[in-house]
Amino acid sequence: MAVKRELQKAFQPGRGYTREDWEAVDSPELTKEEMQQMRRFREVFPELAREIDKEIAARGRPPLAVTKTSVTLRLDPDVLAKFKATGKGWQSRINDALKQAKVK
Repeated sequence: MAVKRELQKAFQPGRGYTREDWEAVDSPELTKEEMQQMRRFREVFPELAREIDKEIAARGRPPLAVTKTSVTLRLDPDVLAKFKATGKGWQSRINDALKQAKVK
């Protein structure tokens, strides 16, 4: 997920640093030689990269013990409209109604 940021060209107060801090920073643009000497983060810090990957993978919803199966189901338009009219979670309500139906 790439985030495009606009570089700040001039000092702006209220950003957590003083004008003196801003003026003390000397960051000239990198030369082509410096760019060619650069190595990827994962090459320089492989252990840290693995730890970051673990943290990212741990995010989100934990896996469920029982998952549902995606299917294609053809329903009459009026049946679908009634379930959708009940609001969010209408698919789960269809699932519950099918569970309660007696199959012969």
